[in-house]
Amino acid sequence: MATMKEKRTCGQRCEDFGNFVWNSDNGTFMGRTPTKWVYISLYYVAFYAVMTGLFSLSIWVLMYTLSPYTPDYQDRLQSPGVMVWPNTYGEEIVEITYNRSNKLSWMKMSNILKNFLEPYNETIQQSRNNYTCTKGEYFIQSQFSAPHHTKWSCPFCQSMLGACSGISDPTFGYNCTMPCVIIKMNRIINFLPSNITGVAPYVNCTVLDGSQNIADIKYFPPNGTMDLSYFPYYGNLAQPNYVNPLVAVRFSLVNQKQATVQCRVVADKISYENIHDPYEGKVTFSLKAES
Repeated sequence: MATMKEKRTCGQRCEDFGNFVWNSDNGTFMGRTPTKWVYISLYYVAFYAVMTGLFSLSIWVLMYTLSPYTPDYQDRLQSPGVMVWPNTYGEEIVEITYNRSNKLSWMKMSNILKNFLEPYNETIQQSRNNYTCTKGEYFIQSQFSAPHHTKWSCPFCQSMLGACSGISDPTFGYNCTMPCVIIKMNRIINFLPSNITGVAPYVNCTVLDGSQNIADIKYFPPNGTMDLSYFPYYGNLAQPNYVNPLVAVRFSLVNQKQATVQCRVVADKISYENIHDPYEGKVTFSLKAES
């Protein structure tokens, strides 16, 4: 018959563990002599020092080859998105609804536009972007000739939005039936909207539903043009004072005073038929003026 192992007591187990930690007969600490522990420690110190050095070298090489001004790789869309202000989002589209007889209602819309246009103040633009750009031409800059190793940015002043600038009419038309909206195209570094020389992108708004309720559409600047001098954009580090060119659109609402509108930025390199991105190249919004 197989003999049963003798059950060890708690004291014996503690004695065995103590011998493992320090064996005075063999002069070992946790199974190794002090000399072996020194060799092992030196090995791991050298190993991790080499690994840290290699990792640091690879990071340095990566950062040395990357430009802080232009990304080497981009996963952004090749065609820019388009946004509209006042940016009051509903479930699916922007819903610009206000009550003409309720001051709090229409003031909400006009305050959104007022706050949005603060960086476009005439004084701010003249102090930050005191540079005369050549209209109708791409502003190509191969050198960092602006102060603090930056590139120049063309000024875009609030007054360029004419009747929708909020200067002559601080309500932006929201106290009546002639509301203004502002269209902005998102930035893409080094993006040129057209391959055709001298042809600038422009905003074109189409009434999708309720065309009988809009008597007139006007664009500011004239023809809804985004001048070529604002392109290309070189990035926030290269152009810290850059502001997007804007187009304001004023609608004259009649009859039921509501409509669904789509505003598209038109240029040969701006697409608008991407079913996966409803804001690429265009923006759709509902407009309603309640009594």
